[in-house]
Amino acid sequence: MPIDLATIWAFIIAFAVFVYVVMDGFDLGLGILFPLFPQKTDRDVIMNTVAPVWDGNETWLVLGGGGMMAAFPLAYAVLMPALYTPMIAMLLGLVFRGVAFEFRWRTQKARNKWDLAFAGGSLVATLAQGIALGAILQGIHVDGRHYAGGWWDWLTPFSVLTGIALVIGYALLGATWLVMKTEGELRERAYHLSWMLLVAMLCAIGAVSIATPFLSVQYTQRWFAWPNIILTAPVPIAVAAVTALLLRALGNKNDHQPFFLTLGLFALSYAGLGISMYPYIVPQSITIWQAAAPANSQIFMLVGVSILVPLILGYTAWAYWVFRGKVRPGHGYH
Repeated sequence: MPIDLATIWAFIIAFAVFVYVVMDGFDLGLGILFPLFPQKTDRDVIMNTVAPVWDGNETWLVLGGGGMMAAFPLAYAVLMPALYTPMIAMLLGLVFRGVAFEFRWRTQKARNKWDLAFAGGSLVATLAQGIALGAILQGIHVDGRHYAGGWWDWLTPFSVLTGIALVIGYALLGATWLVMKTEGELRERAYHLSWMLLVAMLCAIGAVSIATPFLSVQYTQRWFAWPNIILTAPVPIAVAAVTALLLRALGNKNDHQPFFLTLGLFALSYAGLGISMYPYIVPQSITIWQAAAPANSQIFMLVGVSILVPLILGYTAWAYWVFRGKVRPGHGYH
């Protein structure tokens, strides 16, 4: 049986995007929550929980975007014109967040302005990512091999819903990260926020899940037609099980479990997205095989990825291990 390179590359890109969500999600979530912690000491501790690891997170975003451009050039050429506005907003948000992360430590007078830039950049970047996801999921207008939609097609009630849902989800990741990495009153406030954000996230997951089948009959058939429902039913069941475990972990105040169980909710939501979209890379229009680059190009890139990805994963795991444990006021990377 010949190797399906398109499927392999679809998995690599999906993996890169998910790792980005895992590693940058709680970082962006901390920025979203930043205005809720007005004390300088708390903000310094929050920053120091991610200072050693935050600047490597965009590596995975570059791998996902660059991998799509190289492995699926047709999909990249169609999706980018459709998503120029949210993508530019996301990049600007990431730039403001990154600059603010470093500059706030070097000034006293303008610290509040840089804190605002950090929070605003995180919120804008997250909202733009969620809106772009919703715009892709609702379908892109394609004529032959070109984008055929308008400048504002990405902005719909559904895309705004997915944007808000991602903001809530990242904020929950940030809150549970603080539960795991901090102590005292800051940790207690993070627990309180985690309860509220978990309820909001479950409502957001439910709203997106209910709305998605109405976007296309193919989504409805994928999730509810027989015998597909046998394969798709475990996903909502698993969401309910992970939610129960997360509620128990928050109730028992187990500092480590809430963060990883929240990642489990993200993984299940991501799996649901894959179930809805596969094998389309541009939903309802272009499959991964139609968009794939020549096999020689995919093989050439696969050699590089097979070497670099394990190295990046190994270095990242080592960095998190070295900087494990609680962060206390007056101690940290800066």
